[in-house]
Amino acid sequence: MGRRPSVYKILGTLAVFAAQGLIVSAAIAQDDADPTTLWSIIAPLAPQSLVLDGARIANKLVVVGERGHILISDDGGQNWQQVSVPTRATLTGVYFHDAERGWAVGHDAVILRTGDGGQNWERVHFAPDEERPLLDIWFEDDQHGIATGAYGYFLETFDGGASWEDRFFEALDPDAEDEEQDAAEDMEITSAVEMMEFLDDEDPVSDLHLNDIRAAADGTLYIAAEAGHIFRSDDSGNTWRMMPSPYEGSFYGTLPLGDGQLLLFGLRGNLFFSADRGESWADVDAGTDAILMGGTQLADGSAVVAGLGGTLLVASPISESAAPEFTLVQQEDRKAIATVIQNAAGDLILIGEDGVKKLLESEYLVGTAGN
Repeated sequence: MGRRPSVYKILGTLAVFAAQGLIVSAAIAQDDADPTTLWSIIAPLAPQSLVLDGARIANKLVVVGERGHILISDDGGQNWQQVSVPTRATLTGVYFHDAERGWAVGHDAVILRTGDGGQNWERVHFAPDEERPLLDIWFEDDQHGIATGAYGYFLETFDGGASWEDRFFEALDPDAEDEEQDAAEDMEITSAVEMMEFLDDEDPVSDLHLNDIRAAADGTLYIAAEAGHIFRSDDSGNTWRMMPSPYEGSFYGTLPLGDGQLLLFGLRGNLFFSADRGESWADVDAGTDAILMGGTQLADGSAVVAGLGGTLLVASPISESAAPEFTLVQQEDRKAIATVIQNAAGDLILIGEDGVKKLLESEYLVGTAGN
C-alpha cells in the first residue's frame, strides 16, 4: 500500500491535489552533506523565512521554522536573535515547560532539547529513515512528554526527552467498541501477522496524521488529526478517546479556552466550538473558506485563529456557553499564517510564510466585535 502525501501544519508553498483533497508541502532542499552532522546556518534573513510555531515564556518569545531556524526575542518581537542548533531539518513545533526547559520537533523525526531558555540546544532524537515528520510536542512536566506526527507517529518520554518510546497510537471509539469486540471474537486469530491485519482493519486511527496536541488548563489533552478525527485524553495521554466529529475533513488545531470550552479548526474555514470538552459541537461562522492552521487565547480570554491567505480571525471575549463571534481582520499581504502568539504588551506575533510579524493591539482589534 503506497503512502499518501504527508499533511504538515503548513510548509510554505502549498499545492492542493484535487483528486486526493490533500495538502502537501514543497520539499525543502538540503545540502549533500551528512544530515546527522549538520548544524543550522546563521542567516541574516532568518526572521523573514518560513516559521511554523512559537512559544512565549514570560517576556521571551521563541519561534521555529525551516532549515532548523530557531529565533529568540527578548523585546516582544521587535528584534530577533537566531541561535545555532544541531539540525537543518524543518522544525514544526516548540513547547516550553518553564523558562529554561523546552523542546522542538520537526522533519527527520528530530527532537531538540534546551535547558537554558533556548540559547543552546541538543538533539535527543533523530530518525530520518522513518520518513515520518514530527508535527507537535507537549510536556506534562519536566519529565513526561509526547511528540506527535504523520502516519500515527506517537513518541513518549519519561526522562525529560533523553530517550523516546515509539508507541502504537490507538483510541477508544465508544460507538464502535461492541462491534469490534464481536468482530474479534468471530475471527480466529492464530498468528501475530493475523493480529496486525485485524488491527489495521479495525483500528484505522493508527495511521492518521496527528497534526496538533494541546492541553487545557485542567490537564485534558486534545489531538487534532486528519479525516475529521479529534481525540481526547483525560489521563495525561495514557489512553485516548475518539470524540464525535462535526466534519469529515482534516483538522489542524484545537484551542482550549477553559471550563471545558474548546475551538476546533481545519480545512475550508471550518471552525467549531464545544462547551463540553468535545462531546458536542456548534458551527462557528468564520467568514472565510481559507484553511485554518493555528490560534491562541489572549490575555482577556478572547481567541485568535489564523490561516492561509493572511486570514486572521479575532473573537470577542468568550461567554460561559455561547460560541464566540469572530471578525475577519484580513492581512493585506495575503501571506499564510501558521499560528499566532501574544506578547506581554498585548501585540500579536504572526508566525508563518513570511517569517515573524508584529501586529499592534490597535491594529488587530479595529472593527472586531465589542470594540
